[in-house]
Amino acid sequence: AVCANLPYNITTPVLTRLYESHLFDTVTVMVQREVAQRMVAKAGSPDYGAFTVFTAYYAEGEILFDVPPESFVPPPKVTSSVIRLSMRKAPPEGIEDTALFFRVVRASFAQRRKTLVNSLAGAFGGLDKEGLREAVLSCGFDERIRGEMLSLADFTALAAAIGEKMA
Repeated sequence: AVCANLPYNITTPVLTRLYESHLFDTVTVMVQREVAQRMVAKAGSPDYGAFTVFTAYYAEGEILFDVPPESFVPPPKVTSSVIRLSMRKAPPEGIEDTALFFRVVRASFAQRRKTLVNSLAGAFGGLDKEGLREAVLSCGFDERIRGEMLSLADFTALAAAIGEKMA
């Protein structure tokens, strides 16, 4: 188990290393509230992003409680949250190619204002837009959907569909 108060300026790299180490069953950390909210955000919410999906790939997170600035001396300018991450024993079901999965996730959030097909086109130059559109439609998504609307399971299905197109 890990229990820590992470310095806010290195939260993401430290969590990334903890996730990828596969050494811990639980990670309980205090982080800036906005980071904690991003880690457990639901698809379609403003806080939802690539780091949310990255976290969900490795763990199930739960915000336990907030810690107000006045709990510290000197008080910071932000509220903190304690979050518990229960690490997954194995990758989420259905993810065959982890590198492809994360490539799809990163591309989907790289240009948030663009549709999913247009966002993916920049990262998958080997596939034409029509092939990407077909992959998106084969998952049951509207071709105008944006990446922030997809859940972990949706990204899993999309990565598999793109993988088939690339084969």
